[in-house]
Amino acid sequence: MQQPIQVTPNRRFLQRADGAPFFYLGDTAWQLFHRLNLADATHYLTNRAAKGFTVIQAVALAELGGLDVPNANGDLPLLDRDPTRPNEDYFRHVDAVLAAANQLGLVMGLLPTWGSYWKSTGFNAAPIFTPESARVYGRFLGERYRESDLIWILGGDRNATDEGERAIIRAMAQGLSEGDGGVHLKTYHPIGPGRSAEIFPDEDWLDFHMCQTSHGSHDHDNGLLIEADYALDPPKPTLDGEPRYETIPVGFYFQNHNRYDRFDAYDVRQAAYWAMLAGSCGHTYGNNNVWQMWTPEQKPVIFADVPWQEAIDHPGAFQMGLLRRIFERYDYQQLQPAPALVVDGPRFGGAKIRAALAQDGSFAFVYSPQGAPFTVARSQLKAARVAEIWFDPRYGGTHQIHLGDGGTFQTYTPPTSGRGNDWLLILDGRGV
Repeated sequence: MQQPIQVTPNRRFLQRADGAPFFYLGDTAWQLFHRLNLADATHYLTNRAAKGFTVIQAVALAELGGLDVPNANGDLPLLDRDPTRPNEDYFRHVDAVLAAANQLGLVMGLLPTWGSYWKSTGFNAAPIFTPESARVYGRFLGERYRESDLIWILGGDRNATDEGERAIIRAMAQGLSEGDGGVHLKTYHPIGPGRSAEIFPDEDWLDFHMCQTSHGSHDHDNGLLIEADYALDPPKPTLDGEPRYETIPVGFYFQNHNRYDRFDAYDVRQAAYWAMLAGSCGHTYGNNNVWQMWTPEQKPVIFADVPWQEAIDHPGAFQMGLLRRIFERYDYQQLQPAPALVVDGPRFGGAKIRAALAQDGSFAFVYSPQGAPFTVARSQLKAARVAEIWFDPRYGGTHQIHLGDGGTFQTYTPPTSGRGNDWLLILDGRGV
C-alpha cells in the first residue's frame, strides 16, 4: 500500500503520510466496475494515468442498472438486493479493477453506492439501505479494501435532506472506519449545484469538502462554491467533484434545452482554473460519454454519442494534465486566493479574472478566461525581480515576456482574446 493520503497541517490541501503533496486530479468513471471487463478497464485506466490523472471516481453499486443488470462478467453486486449480502464474484472484479488502478499509480475515489439506493424520495429513488445495513456494508468494504490506495466518496449525487437519510450516511461512514481502521479519507458527493458543507457542516468523519457545480450553463462560476468552502472555520480542503462535463448538453435538465449546445474543452478549462485559483485542493474532470462507458450497443444517457474508447482522448482530458503539470511545477500548496492582487479587469461573467498568491509572496497565478486585459498590484509579491510568463492552457507552452523589477502596478494583455482564448499569467519572483 502507498503512503496513505492525509489532510495537510494547514487543512487546505492533501498530502501523502510522508508529507509529499498529493494533487487530486479526478475523472468521473461512475460505471467503471459495472460496464467494463478487466481488459477494457485496464485500457481506460492506462489512458488516464498517461494523461496525468491521479484519482478515478467510480461506484461499487452503479447508477445505471447497478442492482439488476449484471456486470460485464454476468454478476450482480448483491444477493437478493441485500447490502448485507455482497456477491463475492462481483466484488472479485472490483478487486481486480482497483488493483489495476493502484498498480498504475492511480487512487480510486470509491463510492460505496449511488445515492438512489439510500435516498428515500426523489428522482429514481429505490432505497435498499437502513442505518444498520449501511454500517454492515460499509464495514465489508472497509475491511476488504483496507490495504488499497483509495478515498471514500459517500453521497453519490444525492443530498441527505432529513435525519433518517443522514443517519444512513453516518452509519455507512462509521462502518467504513470500522473496517479500514480510519486509514482512508472520506468526502461526500452532493447533487448539483450543491456543497457537502451545506449537508454535513460539522461532521468528524468528513475529512474534506466536495461540491458539485453541475452542468447548467456556460460561464457558471464554480469558484463561488469553492470560495464558500474556503471561508469556513475550521477549514477543510475542498474541490469540485463534478463540474461541467465535456460534450454534455448545456443545461440538459432544463426544459427546452438545446441538445446540440455542448460543453467543450474550453468550458472544462475555465471551470478547472477558476476552481484552483479560488482555493481548491484539486479538481475533477468529466466526459458525458466516459462516465457511462457508452458504446453504440447501449442506450445512451443524456445524448451520449461518442464511444468511450474515442472520448477518452477528447482535448479536455489532455488539458487537465497540463493544469496539474503547471501547478506542480510551482509550490502550489503555498497558493492562497488573492482577489486584491487584481486591481482592474473583469470581475463578473465569463471573462472574470481570478488570482492566487503564494503565502510567502514568491509567485502568483492570474487567470484570464477570455484573454481580457487586467492590472496587477505587483507590490504584493515579495520579490525585487519578477519574471512575467504566459502559460497556454490549451497546449502547455510557456512564454516569458519580461524580467523586471517588482512593485507598482502593471497591466497585462494576453496574446489572444475571445471565447476559448484563456491564458494564465505567472509572476515568478523565486530566486530571480
